[in-house]
Amino acid sequence: MIPLPRFDLPDTVSPCVPLPQSPEFARALAALGAPLRQHAAAGVTWQARERRVGPLGRVAVISRGPVGAAADRAAWLRDVARHQPGAVLLEAENFAPEALRAAGFWPLVTPASLALLPLGDAARMRAAMHQKWRNRLVRAENAGLRVGRSPLRDGHWLLRADAAQARARGYRPMPAAVSLAFARENPGAAIVFEARRGAEPLAAVLVLRHGAMAAWQIGHATEAGRAVNAMNLVLWQAMVALAAAGHAVLDLGLVNGADAPGIARFKLGTGARLHRLSGSWLRHGALAPVARHLPLWMGR
Repeated sequence: MIPLPRFDLPDTVSPCVPLPQSPEFARALAALGAPLRQHAAAGVTWQARERRVGPLGRVAVISRGPVGAAADRAAWLRDVARHQPGAVLLEAENFAPEALRAAGFWPLVTPASLALLPLGDAARMRAAMHQKWRNRLVRAENAGLRVGRSPLRDGHWLLRADAAQARARGYRPMPAAVSLAFARENPGAAIVFEARRGAEPLAAVLVLRHGAMAAWQIGHATEAGRAVNAMNLVLWQAMVALAAAGHAVLDLGLVNGADAPGIARFKLGTGARLHRLSGSWLRHGALAPVARHLPLWMGR
């Protein structure tokens, strides 16, 4: 396959920016009429979308932000009332509960964890895999499957399969319209990696590329694909192609060992590292004085 084009990263942009804070994601939402407001203050940048939430009125939602050095983000948190007046819902990353409470944030949702997969030399990536995961990859490599990739287009079977799976399991995925807008507004950044046996599709993954990071957006394997470990082969080919294109990290998304242990084992079997988020926190003028005096166990 022809290598993926590399991204040119401006020196002023932090290379490993989570998808919700990336300019690529902002362009996609703007195209759908739901723009992210972009802010910058003292070495810190963040994107926020506004939502109206009942009696709270307009709430600024900051997902996995702000972006910047740890010291600068700590200063931003201390001054958040000045930088972001009004109610703020912070889906936080790399913040201590004590710091969030001191800044007047109230805990809403307990922290979740992500699987972040370092990318680089193919031999080192392969050596970092769990033995069972690598064994399944070898079997898939010997099963006569063909792996290709293509830009995401409307009507792709992966989008239909993901929607059907979400209905069956009762969860709400990111709308397909967002992925399609991401593809339109960022040519070459929404890539489907797909395994087939002859004309039969067996497994596919949609990857969204943004700076030095990339994100697994959706993935699906058919029953026949699971029988031959096709997803292992698809993800491996994606890892190699993304690393060659200069990406440093592949975000495999949430890990929920209690509700989806099989998916958690699959993601962590790649050699991914568990990355704990800081939970969802709300700051509002009326709640801030109470939040500062919460018991230490709250928000952990």
